Amino acid sequence: MVISSDPQPAVSRALIDFLHQKLGLSDNAINLGLRQAELEQAPLPVVLWSFGLLNLTQYQDVLDWQLQHQS
Repeated sequence: MVISSDPQPAVSRALIDFLHQKLGLSDNAINLGLRQAELEQAPLPVVLWSFGLLNLTQYQDVLDWQLQHQS
């Protein structure tokens, strides 16, 4: 469990689309990650990785994607 005292920013629709379309995560996996990320106030990619829903390469892909799509 990863618990943070700092609120996390809202997850963008673009990130959810990336997880679903490019990495092949199911709606159920993404929804589980979203619920747990909110509960723990932890970043979604960390939660997905800690639950074994992303492997290390996919986790790095998400971090790279987020770096490219920073606002």
